[in-house]
Amino acid sequence: MHRILLLGSGKIGRMVGPWLASTGDYRVRVVDVDEASLRHLGQSSARAVDAGQLELMRLDATDPRELERALAGCDSVISALSYHHNPAVAEAALKAGVSYFDLTEDVATTRRIAEIALQARPGQVFMPQCGLAPGFVSVAAQELTRGFDKLERVFMRVGALPQFPSNALKYNLTWSTDGLINEYCNPCEAIHRGKRIEVLPLEGLENFSIDGIRYEAFNTSGGLGTLCETLDGKVRELNYKTIRYSGHREYAWFLVNELHLGDDRKLFKDLLERAIPITFQDVVVIFCTVSGWRDGQLVQVSDARKIYNATLLEQNWSAIQITTAAGVCTMVDLHYQGRLTQRGFACQEQVGLREFLANRFGRHYASGLAPSTTPDFSGRLS
Repeated sequence: MHRILLLGSGKIGRMVGPWLASTGDYRVRVVDVDEASLRHLGQSSARAVDAGQLELMRLDATDPRELERALAGCDSVISALSYHHNPAVAEAALKAGVSYFDLTEDVATTRRIAEIALQARPGQVFMPQCGLAPGFVSVAAQELTRGFDKLERVFMRVGALPQFPSNALKYNLTWSTDGLINEYCNPCEAIHRGKRIEVLPLEGLENFSIDGIRYEAFNTSGGLGTLCETLDGKVRELNYKTIRYSGHREYAWFLVNELHLGDDRKLFKDLLERAIPITFQDVVVIFCTVSGWRDGQLVQVSDARKIYNATLLEQNWSAIQITTAAGVCTMVDLHYQGRLTQRGFACQEQVGLREFLANRFGRHYASGLAPSTTPDFSGRLS
């Protein structure tokens, strides 16, 4: 049986722990400093999970000695903590000989974990960015690149949106507020005319429609994962943008740049969490398109998906919880099955899309496939 330490019992951790434990293949130790959060997880999962498969432990994972105690006897650790804690967790995992997985979107954090992974032992894997974007979207985009003689462009668009927007932002909080602010404020990686560059967040506005619904998309940080490294020298244009309902970006720009909340992220977080409600009635929209040359012709292929909130483990979960949890649970499951690299840093795109969707967790992405959907990019880029 594979023993897992899960750090954090918040929005994503409260799904990841019971989901893995419910298979019978994993014994999961969930750690959090918040006793009420742990108690809620235990109560909500009691009917769906064998008590022997899920252990709840209250401790402070930011304390090195307590983290070392929590890692004892484990085979893998999943960090569902805020990104700035992850380098310390990865270093502790290295010392303990434990494989490491996280959900970070932070580019600097991922680079640090890649450095730590250089010292990994045989069988010890370090795989950050295991969520939706970065995460699954890299798997989907990489799959579309196969079979081309020469790649022209790879565009990735992802958004977690409320089904029933009711405020000026047309947005509700669905996941980490720290992560959201990171995406809107940090520089964004891209490849332009064959060269790796950085572009500004909230720039590159474009408008399009899927299934008759109008959306916009703009640059945000972190969603490419490691694809810049993987496709460097192989593609002319590569970029990632976040999808929102039309009009959102203008307000976000005002908050970040005109009110200078990008310079005071603590205040920005406090304002968002006080004013913008959480919703579990959401939809995750994923759209990847790749174009390139094949047999002398310029060809385009696309992958479009919409995934909605659903009931699993006798509970209702939001679409962003399902897609993020499915991302990390699939990668942990493939590692357990010996399907990932056997040592060091592992990137999302090393996993094939078919293998991902065939997994017992990854299959939840398959239900959202819309093969007949053709996104209409009738709007102009700005």
